[in-house]
Amino acid sequence: MDPLVIVGASLAGARAARAARMAGYEGKLVMIGAEPHLPYTRPPLSKEILAGTKDASSCRIDIDDCEVDWRLGEPASGLDLDARQVALAGGETISFERLVIATGCRARRWVGAGGELRGVHVLRDLDHATGLAAALADGRRLVILGAGFLGCEAAASARSRGAAVTLVDTAPLPMPGVGDALGRRCAEMHHAHGVELQLGIGVVAIHGDEEGAVEAVELANGARLPADLVLVAIGAIPNTEWLAGSGLTLDPGVVCDAHLAAVGSAGVFCCGDVAAWPHPLAAGELVRLEHWTNAAEQGAVAGRNAVVAPADRVAYEAVPSFWSDQYDAKFQAVGLPRRARRMEVAETGPDGERFIVLGCDDRGRPVAALAFNGGRRLPWYRRMLDGGADRKAILAAVEADPKSFAGAAVVS
Repeated sequence: MDPLVIVGASLAGARAARAARMAGYEGKLVMIGAEPHLPYTRPPLSKEILAGTKDASSCRIDIDDCEVDWRLGEPASGLDLDARQVALAGGETISFERLVIATGCRARRWVGAGGELRGVHVLRDLDHATGLAAALADGRRLVILGAGFLGCEAAASARSRGAAVTLVDTAPLPMPGVGDALGRRCAEMHHAHGVELQLGIGVVAIHGDEEGAVEAVELANGARLPADLVLVAIGAIPNTEWLAGSGLTLDPGVVCDAHLAAVGSAGVFCCGDVAAWPHPLAAGELVRLEHWTNAAEQGAVAGRNAVVAPADRVAYEAVPSFWSDQYDAKFQAVGLPRRARRMEVAETGPDGERFIVLGCDDRGRPVAALAFNGGRRLPWYRRMLDGGADRKAILAAVEADPKSFAGAAVVS
């Protein structure tokens, strides 16, 4: 029998490998990775690695007991479903019986003027993080393009190193998509820690000096921000180019069914940032998520489903969750915040330093809950979302729940 092949030496790929072995798969298992590194976890890249409090070895995911045949440092370049083969960039082809795609995403780069200058960074993989951390060693001026989760985490880490940091985004508040209450709290927190915020404005160009190094960032209003380093944190692109012409449906991730089986194929599964699948919270519409928890949980389901009988496959319906550590604060969320059209504070602590926001979609159905320093409450909200509770039921339960924050203020 041809082996189980996992394309993507990632968190999702590693969890898929372990799940396949735990499900009883004893055959050959090949894992292909574009990077030369063994699988590692990414959250520390913008936090401890960038802050200099951990080294690269602390990120490694240990799956030594899974008996993996590694193909590292050489990305997949094509997929032939008829021949059941994965082509590698170096010319080798690897046959498979079952395939798990876990190729993740890559950083979206700045394509305007100045993108090629020395000192312009992205932050997606281990080498990016260690390179930027080394450049920050002398506490230089860092301008971050993009005030999403990655940009905000990097800003907090860079400030801990003594860097002068400016956050720039076209959105009026940091972390777009989490609602005004959390966005305002995030802005206040970064301002209090000395970060300059340039929000609601775009970037025209990155300028360099005569030696080709970054010198300044020009904003749409004509202002120039002095910069020694620029971090481009404007999103990510699914790594699906190698699948062009394969027959798989890309939208832009790999379109899968509820069991994470790629549509239009047999024996091909997908997990992590590159997977698009129907989720109950989205009323069965396709979603694609770029969060650690989703990659971990989805990888385990895809790996198991790839090796068990079709009748034994399970649907992946977990309510998503994610978090962001910034300074001494923690932002956490469950559900699908970007599908929320209304955000309201569901409960808050008496000091205002802890609160939960409930998000509902355009039909008034709860689809997300977000917390500022209130993570102990989120497992309860995750269960409520998973059970399909409506808005009134959730708010009534919060008001009656003795475990809710003291002095809870429920919005009607």
